[in-house]
Amino acid sequence: MARHEAPARPPARTRGGGGVVCSGLAYAHPGGDLLFTDVSFTIAAGAHVGVVGVNGVGKSTLFRIMAGELEPDDGRVAVSGRLAYMPQAVGAEAATVREMLVAFAPRALRTAGERMAAAELALAGGDHGAGVDLGAAIADWSEHGGYELEAQWDRAARRIVRSSFEEIAERPAATLSGGERKTLALEVLFESDADVLLLDEPDNFLDVRGKQELERRIAASPKTVLVISHDRDLLTAATSAILTLEGEGCWLHGGSYATYPEAREARQQRLGDAVKRWHEEERRLYRLVKTFKERARYAPDWAKKANAAESRWRRFAAPGPPPKPVSDQRIGVRMRGGDSARRVLVLEDVAIDGLIRPFSDEIHFGERVGVIGPNGSGKTHLMRLLAGEASPSAGRVTTGPRVSTGYFTQLNARDDLRGAETILDTVVERVNGDVERAMGALARYRLADAARRDYDTMSGGQKARLEILCLELEGHNLLLLDEPTDNLDIDSAEALESALDGFEGTVVAVTHDRTFLKRLDRYVLVPHSGDIRQLPDHRSALEALTGSPER
Repeated sequence: MARHEAPARPPARTRGGGGVVCSGLAYAHPGGDLLFTDVSFTIAAGAHVGVVGVNGVGKSTLFRIMAGELEPDDGRVAVSGRLAYMPQAVGAEAATVREMLVAFAPRALRTAGERMAAAELALAGGDHGAGVDLGAAIADWSEHGGYELEAQWDRAARRIVRSSFEEIAERPAATLSGGERKTLALEVLFESDADVLLLDEPDNFLDVRGKQELERRIAASPKTVLVISHDRDLLTAATSAILTLEGEGCWLHGGSYATYPEAREARQQRLGDAVKRWHEEERRLYRLVKTFKERARYAPDWAKKANAAESRWRRFAAPGPPPKPVSDQRIGVRMRGGDSARRVLVLEDVAIDGLIRPFSDEIHFGERVGVIGPNGSGKTHLMRLLAGEASPSAGRVTTGPRVSTGYFTQLNARDDLRGAETILDTVVERVNGDVERAMGALARYRLADAARRDYDTMSGGQKARLEILCLELEGHNLLLLDEPTDNLDIDSAEALESALDGFEGTVVAVTHDRTFLKRLDRYVLVPHSGDIRQLPDHRSALEALTGSPER
């Protein structure tokens, strides 16, 4: 059942943008499983709202309904003004970079751009009459400021992709990195004529500097922005309200994520108290009915009182109790680890052609080392070297005695997890065939419902949780984690962080998650120049990444 804690309000200064009202939205998967029901909320024009909830609760589905891509089973959406939607896999269905950017352009330009593309395709297919359509579309493109927009795209492309727009316009969109596609799309969306922006995990694949830039863009925008994110720092810095999907409905907290954990705890307490009071009152009314009926057996004058008491009890009980507190769905991570040699990894004059110049380092047992740097600098290549999946172009990497290495891949691309027929088979293999123990482990990671599914049907969050579970069951004492929290919901990320605090072993992690970064001991900076730098603490690491110390 949806409940409103407080309306989402824009900051004090005047803002434009369009309001959003969702009333009684319900949606069930085509297979029949109910995703959510009675999702109702009101977002004021100009508000910046973070949308949170555990993996699989329906956040992306809600956005697709609001964007008109899906029809709800019940309820309605009302948006004042133009709405623009950026999905998680931005550009995944676009043939070219130009097509991807045109999709986010203002309406008149989008229409002209689509007409231009269709006419060019027809001309290429031999339809010479399409030349007239192409000329008209080009005229409309020019009239509505298309070439000015292309100049904006060119500036963005040179800054983000280090190429002119002309050089990348006809390239397949998939040839750009996920971070490049998202940054280009965000540049266009914030400059568009849309009043309402729906941004589905726009910070995934962005480095720390990119995330901070996104925070500033959201905070300064007059548009109404709803953003799905698991980044706690971004939600704190950029939002004025938090919309939570949970318990098949939703509720709205009228403040940023900075005050959200306390607000949710207080709400859970209120819901628990309300349920308790309801049950106490229901029992009191029912006992009154029983008492009056017993007296009516010996004194007929009590019959009317007994009937009135029963009517009052039935009226009270008919609607049922108020919503119960939502059960927390934090995953149960149990990273135990084990002892190893003091020198876990020794790197001697290690280099990677075109990425990393020769450097040396030693990683000792029990250390928590962060590998940091901008996108595309070579961090994942370095992690593959440490995992033994690649060889350096120069130098040597030596793993110490009694070291067992577990590697979490950035794109959840472990081939050994794809080979099994079902997820359950994958886990059973790691617990010596014990099906009961395997199901218990899947339940701890909120994967029991997916036990009979194959790997490729899982969401990004589910794949990440499965990979962490396998690392746990395999019992490694060196964990190499490449962006471990990218696809995890906030509860799961916090559970992983707590487990790593008690882990007996060594952790080397690539991450752009600033909350996760704070839990590490020292840092290895991998810049675009390839000159590795050692940084002793979180403050110096953040300053190296952003040019300023922690706010």
